[in-house]
Amino acid sequence: MPTEVRPEDTTRASAYALWMKAPNPMVTFFKTLDVTPLVRLSRKKKWKFNMLLDFCIGKAAVGVKEFFILPVGDKLMQYDKLAVNTIVKNKDGEVSSCDLLFTDDLEAFHQAYLQYTRQVTQTCQDRDLSEECMVIGTSAIVDTEIDGAVGMNSGIFNNPFLIWGRYRKRWLRYHLPISFQFHHTQMDGAHAGRFLENLQNEINRMA
Repeated sequence: MPTEVRPEDTTRASAYALWMKAPNPMVTFFKTLDVTPLVRLSRKKKWKFNMLLDFCIGKAAVGVKEFFILPVGDKLMQYDKLAVNTIVKNKDGEVSSCDLLFTDDLEAFHQAYLQYTRQVTQTCQDRDLSEECMVIGTSAIVDTEIDGAVGMNSGIFNNPFLIWGRYRKRWLRYHLPISFQFHHTQMDGAHAGRFLENLQNEINRMA
């Protein structure tokens, strides 16, 4: 379960003072990933591309300790677990939200992805793990190619968030532009940059 921490007891004390009351504390980075290993593995094993990308996102995030602290309201919360969210088209043709506890066991993550996305599709009920995990939001706009997107800044949902569209084929490689939005209290640009480098490295390891 998450616990409240005093900002002055963390490495985010100065960021908390600077950004918690800022009118727009969210920062968005854009990066194009080479997702060729994921496309090939998806086709080979008949696994969903987005499941593989969600897994790599979780793998990349656990290596950046700032992901385990999140501003919630006016508090700073410390987590010991991460979850990756995916958006599911439900049986009514609308969208529902499905949080998946991250595990570095790919087969276990794959089975959980199948189980819980199927459950959310049929029940049209969101699966929410935010009370126990720091949730990384994702949204795949698969109907079109996009160059990037900026998420909402509501002051309520402060979680890191990734958005992508369809991947693109260039010669024999596949590329995917993504956007990564984060709260500046949670992490600085250097941390976000390290996460994105980690993400590309994790994708490469799937080859």
